Amino acid sequence: MHPAPDAAALQVRAATAADLPAIAALHTGARAAYHRARFPDTPFDVVAERARRHEAWLRDLARGDTPALCAARHGTVVGAASYRHRADHHRPAVTLHQLHVDPHHWGTGVGRALHGACLRAWRAAGFSRAVLDVLWHNHRARAFYTRLGWRPDPDRRPAPDATHLTLTLDLATPPAAPAPGAPAPAAPDPAGR
Repeated sequence: MHPAPDAAALQVRAATAADLPAIAALHTGARAAYHRARFPDTPFDVVAERARRHEAWLRDLARGDTPALCAARHGTVVGAASYRHRADHHRPAVTLHQLHVDPHHWGTGVGRALHGACLRAWRAAGFSRAVLDVLWHNHRARAFYTRLGWRPDPDRRPAPDATHLTLTLDLATPPAAPAPGAPAPAAPDPAGR
């Protein structure tokens, strides 16, 4: 059951090292939830997985080229995102490296708020295109990104045995309208820190 969204209580801000345990835990929980749809009998929310997520986010938070954001509701971190500049010969591009929401907060506007904060930072930094890879079997995430205007990247068609689908978003296109009642998060500084 999802808590009722409280727009005024949701804040998107730069993630810090103090947020690391909460981000690793929510990322592990989100991965477990979407992997269970494909592998229902496999345990995913285990100590080893949490340790892997912790190390991955520790690296992201330490990198100067990977701004990280978190969404907090009533002081509790409920979502996180990170992104990186992408080498693209044609135009300035950015990769949405991570975007995860605690499964207990799915459908409450957290993902949309994080996405909106990323869009504002990308446009302010002059990026004209964004890309991301999404697990092929994660239909919930694919639908989320499709609603926000992401489309399959015509330059990266998936192989028949592909596990991921590459999506792209033209940042020159106006952003999708916020969902009714969705919070208007504070914009992070362009550096994302």
